[in-house]
Amino acid sequence: MQFSKRCGRGARGKATLARGNTSTVAMSQRRSLQMQKIRVIPVLLLKEWGIEKSIRFQDPVYIGSPINAARVFNGRNVDELILLDIVATERKRPPIIEVISQITEEAFMPVTVGGGIRDISTIRELLTAGADRVVINTCAVEQPNLVTQAADCFGSQCVVVSVDAKRNPDGSYEVYTHGGTRATGLDPVSHARRMQDIGCGEILLTSIDRDGTMDGYDLELTQRVSDSLTIPLIACGGAGSVEHLADAVGVGHASAVAAGAFFLFFGQRRTVLLTYPNDNELTQAFDPSQIRLKTSNPTVLPDGAVKQGNGK
Repeated sequence: MQFSKRCGRGARGKATLARGNTSTVAMSQRRSLQMQKIRVIPVLLLKEWGIEKSIRFQDPVYIGSPINAARVFNGRNVDELILLDIVATERKRPPIIEVISQITEEAFMPVTVGGGIRDISTIRELLTAGADRVVINTCAVEQPNLVTQAADCFGSQCVVVSVDAKRNPDGSYEVYTHGGTRATGLDPVSHARRMQDIGCGEILLTSIDRDGTMDGYDLELTQRVSDSLTIPLIACGGAGSVEHLADAVGVGHASAVAAGAFFLFFGQRRTVLLTYPNDNELTQAFDPSQIRLKTSNPTVLPDGAVKQGNGK
């Protein structure tokens, strides 16, 4: 996924809004997305002015300030940042624009924002506030024409549809909305394919069963959905190691990997510690050509390790 470099919130928002969309452009974007490097993406769950983290979408605990987190992840040169307002749908409001604006002012990586989005005007506000893309979840089920309208207005590259899925006792999977509280009866493969057909540029697939567990992604779910699509898929829910990230790509066929707890906690006691894999850790799990190296002038050694630009 390619984004323009951040050049200040106002300029960035205007640049995003200036992008047009035709069926030819959208098709070209979808093909080009397949060629991009694998993104490793922290996900921050917003509640008002704080970050929280849940396990299986339940019992969220307070982590800290999203603005401080954005500063930390800036220092780590992360590929992208996803912000999801987890109370917006319940409270029947969009993400708080002032919160998003302050976070994007601190963020020099691409920022994707979701939570409670139900209309074009909200999407426009978020893009103007500095978001590069938006995530639509509940409304993609209840009002799918918004996905098409958003793609027509801002381009498919700006529209991500979030699919939250849970495994049923019989082994099938089902899509849930409203923060994982409402079953829809929809199969995630069919739902994701429909979202692709009506204009979204990427799917964010989260396993509710694996969320926050750090036990690894649901690779069966990830592979089923990814293999049914021609647009990219971000796997989310369950990462606890760099090897889990690699499995989501190698086995699950995801185009990108996202996680919350993996970047927020350390150790079995889940001590809060914001972190991100370094180049050496990533190249031990991925082919170096698959990822965007984060250090300046790194050298990839014959054994796959990365020598940092400063010689360390």
